[in-house]
Amino acid sequence: MFTIPAGLSRRDALRLTAAGVSASSLTGWLPVLAAREGEAKAQAKAKACIVLWMDGGPPHTDTFDMKPDVPECGIYKAISTAVPGISISELLPKFSQQMQHAAIVRGMSTIENEHLRARVHLRTGYRSGQGGLTYPSMGSIASEAIGVPDFPIPNYVAVADVRDRSHGPGFLGPRYQPLFVHDPKKGVESLKAMVSTPTVDARIGLLQELDKGFAGEYQVPLSTAHRSVYDRAVQLMRTEKAKAFDLSLEPMKTRSAYGESAFGQGCLLARRLVETGVKYIEVGLGGWDTHFENNEAVKKLCGTLDHSMTALIADLQNRGLLDSTLVIWMGEFGRTPTFKGKGRDHFAKAWSTVFMGGGVKGGQVIGRTDKTGATVAERPVSTADFFATVCRLLGIDHEQEKDTPGGRPLPRVEKGGVPVQELFS
Repeated sequence: MFTIPAGLSRRDALRLTAAGVSASSLTGWLPVLAAREGEAKAQAKAKACIVLWMDGGPPHTDTFDMKPDVPECGIYKAISTAVPGISISELLPKFSQQMQHAAIVRGMSTIENEHLRARVHLRTGYRSGQGGLTYPSMGSIASEAIGVPDFPIPNYVAVADVRDRSHGPGFLGPRYQPLFVHDPKKGVESLKAMVSTPTVDARIGLLQELDKGFAGEYQVPLSTAHRSVYDRAVQLMRTEKAKAFDLSLEPMKTRSAYGESAFGQGCLLARRLVETGVKYIEVGLGGWDTHFENNEAVKKLCGTLDHSMTALIADLQNRGLLDSTLVIWMGEFGRTPTFKGKGRDHFAKAWSTVFMGGGVKGGQVIGRTDKTGATVAERPVSTADFFATVCRLLGIDHEQEKDTPGGRPLPRVEKGGVPVQELFS
């Protein structure tokens, strides 16, 4: 038996000893493994990520994978884009002129068709309940892997109208919990104290003393979690960087460019947070669960999306931030390519995502669905492939393992995930 050095996972230790590395020299491999992680970060162009989450599942045959020769796939027409040979929906005319920045992945093929289970799968990379564990979301993974540990704003901010366990930090712990912003126009509420600063400081000091005494007597995870959450809240209250949440500081012309919708203002907030140093922001646009009256709903949603997403990409580019900011458009799955009555049902077998900025080679389409958009005909991309790709773009070693609270080593991305090489510029 031998002691595994801190910082080295059990599985890495076993691999090294199997390769003939003695127990006494295991600590010498820590710099090597750290260097591998550092090299991945150094090679990545993306230093932050914005996910535009289309909650409910957007239909690919109404947005980025048009089937103009198959009337039963939809009523909307395909239009040309800024890149010859690539067409998208007529509902996205503004964004069509930014196609040089975008790569459409039309071969997404996943396995969960129920909303919550699919959200968990597409946010964590693992299926709900798999192995009896609660897995960290991609935002929490990014917060842990590339976030600044002592940054006064959480490295993961979710501007979303859906809050569920798919956002959580899982076994990584509460330190990597997202900060939720329900209404971007209001920012983070209750940041200003209702009493004087000395009084606040005195109360915080008293609470810290009480927590310290309790934690010393009852060393339980819940105590640590409570203290972590409370410390983060206090830090956020005291930092000048919290001004990033105040959209009133933006010129009205800029706010108008993004649109007055919650999604549009959320996109503006995401840009401000990237400028401030936040590493991972998710902005949600709900309403895509179009079982009924699909055409009307999609037209309205695409109007909001087209205006705000176009403004975000243009603003990031004008500020010199697009090359270092990965932007991903996605939902938890797609929708049936043909209609059921006037609506579309859940569909995970074939759907689309869009990658922009952050080292992505734009102006291309990756993968192809069949004539009706029902199956992936070329270049399928699984959930594990998708996660490996995002990790690679953000400079995260997707094969690195993390020990769960029970000591079980797990890779950040489920085994078998391979980055989509065509995306890398």
